[in-house]
Amino acid sequence: MNDNPRAVALVSGGLDSATCLALAKHQGFDCYALSFNYGQRHGAEVEAARRVAAAIGVCRHKVISIDLRQFGGSALTDDAMQIPLTPSENIPVTYVPARNTIFLSYALAWAEVTECYDIFIGVNAVDYSGYPDCRPEYIQAYQAMARLATKAGVEGRPVRIHTPLIYLTKAEIVKKGVELGVDYRLTVSCYQADTQGRACGVCEACRLRAEGFKGAGVADPTIYLGSC
Repeated sequence: MNDNPRAVALVSGGLDSATCLALAKHQGFDCYALSFNYGQRHGAEVEAARRVAAAIGVCRHKVISIDLRQFGGSALTDDAMQIPLTPSENIPVTYVPARNTIFLSYALAWAEVTECYDIFIGVNAVDYSGYPDCRPEYIQAYQAMARLATKAGVEGRPVRIHTPLIYLTKAEIVKKGVELGVDYRLTVSCYQADTQGRACGVCEACRLRAEGFKGAGVADPTIYLGSC
C-alpha cells in the first residue's frame, strides 16, 4: 500500500469535472470517482464520466442512480421544459434543485466509509450559469455542516472540500486541463447531447465551452450534431 492521501472526486463527464479530477490526481491523491445517473435528459454524460475516470486513472468509480425526475423543476429533469438557448438574467431553468447538495452528501458518505478526508468538486463561480450551489459561500457553508454532521468531523478529522476551479475562467480551466493532459474529446458538456454524445452547439453549456476553448487558444474537440 502507498501513503498517498485519498479523495472522492465528483465526475459528471463534463469539461470542469474532468479538469478537477486531473488536478486531484496531479496533487498526489488516490481518487475515488463518483458520478450520478440522476434522471438527466441523456445518458451520454454518464458514459463520458466512465471514459474520463478510466483515462485519468482512479482507484474506483461508482455511478449512483437516483431519480430526480420524481421532483422535476428543471429543464434537465423534465422533458416538458425547454432548454434555453439564450443566457438568463436570473437563475436559469437548467438549475437542478439542490443537486450539488445531494451529490456532495453522497460524496461525504463515501468519503467516511473509505477514510477519504478530501472531496473534489469542479464548481465554478466565474464562467457559469448562475447556479446558487456553485458559489464560494455555499461551499463554505457545506464544509461547516460536514464538520458537524459526520463521525470523522466530530472526532477531529473533518473532510475538506476542494474547489480548485471556482475562481477560474473557462479559458483558464481549459489551459490547466491541457497542461495536465486532459483529453477533452472524452467529455460531454451539452445540456441536450444526443445518445452518441454529440453536442447541440446552441445551449448555454455549449456556448461557455466553445468560448473557453477559443479564449484558451485551443482547438475545440467537441463533436457537434451534423458533423461526421
